[in-house]
Amino acid sequence: MTAVEAQIDTTRPNDEVDSSRAWLMVAGAFWSMFTVFGVLYSFGAFLTPLMVEFRASHGAVSAMFSIAVLGYFFLGALTGRLTDRFGPRPVLGAGALIMGAGMILTAFIDRLWIGYLTYGVGIGVGVACGWVPTVAVVGGWFRRRRSAALGLAVSGIGVGTLAVAPLAAWLIQRWGWRATAMGLGSFAVISLLTCAAVLKRPPIPAATVKLDVGRAVRTPAFAILYLSWLAYAGALFIPFTFLPTYATEHGASATAGAALSGIIGMASVVGRSAFGALANRFGTIRLYRAGYLVYGLSFCLWLSARSYGWLVMFALAMGSAYGGVVALSPAVVAQLFGIEGLGVMIGTLYTGGGIGVMLGPPVAGLLIDVSGSYTGAIVFAMAMLALGFAALSLLEGYGLTDAALAAKAAESRSAQ
Repeated sequence: MTAVEAQIDTTRPNDEVDSSRAWLMVAGAFWSMFTVFGVLYSFGAFLTPLMVEFRASHGAVSAMFSIAVLGYFFLGALTGRLTDRFGPRPVLGAGALIMGAGMILTAFIDRLWIGYLTYGVGIGVGVACGWVPTVAVVGGWFRRRRSAALGLAVSGIGVGTLAVAPLAAWLIQRWGWRATAMGLGSFAVISLLTCAAVLKRPPIPAATVKLDVGRAVRTPAFAILYLSWLAYAGALFIPFTFLPTYATEHGASATAGAALSGIIGMASVVGRSAFGALANRFGTIRLYRAGYLVYGLSFCLWLSARSYGWLVMFALAMGSAYGGVVALSPAVVAQLFGIEGLGVMIGTLYTGGGIGVMLGPPVAGLLIDVSGSYTGAIVFAMAMLALGFAALSLLEGYGLTDAALAAKAAESRSAQ
């Protein structure tokens, strides 16, 4: 018996679970993540105009993006808890207003440090409200097709990256960065408020055991997941940060170098959908672990690259694998710990990503600066993912047993 089976009375009929209405929740979650990540990852189009206007360095301007990324990783636990308690609508509605206001106010800044507050804080809060809560909602609306539904929902991240970032670049060329920021902020408000109107609290079936979140996050299973997610995020932002520059330093044009990030995003869409669809056939945890293996091995293509074509192959392989890992992570949490408290469990797990972001790119950058080569940075990313894969190898024997025993013990106490 898994934790999910122990927590949910599957004999109780519930017509809404796995229904057409459930798939409407997937559509709402997809559009929410399309919006927040599309706006977030359009920052690259704003980088040069901001550097020129404020006569600032790459590092000074990119700090706006870093603050936003750290914000949504660390605030996910809070927005997840609020969603578990109040439902998705008030959380997503607040995120719509904060993200829209942050983007619109950024259009009026006259000092760069103000952008750290308007963009960094505003976008960070908006993504935290539009990501973790919607993932948790989708997980609660499905039983049989949960992995496939989650994979489809989170593919909105990749599609948003592909669609909004080029659009932002075109708008900046035509209207300037300030008008574009105002346009994206208005889009975020309207889009996320629409999603908030669609999404609703999932129909939780009768539960025989309620999850003790505090106890769950102290289990070996959660520690393993946390370590693996830290490794995932630390490795992820190394190519996003350094791959375009590597390509240009090895003969590619600036446009071709920037295109590699788009290729990663495109491949991640395929990976999210494919891994979600295959999870029911091959097992969620087993496929999740395989995603880490492919993710780590893909860096061999970058390490041995001899031409731009090799970098394209790396972007395709790495993007597919990382997209699959993102798609399956909520389903893994649900399988181990159940639907009760899913929002706060996922949010707490994702704080490990914030630690990984603070660790991965800075260490990789230091290795590049000291050695004058990208080899150390690539090997460091591979080592992080090897650590994550090794930890996940313990998960089936450690986590499922621990969660199941905890649930059975609680059932025994209630029976007495």
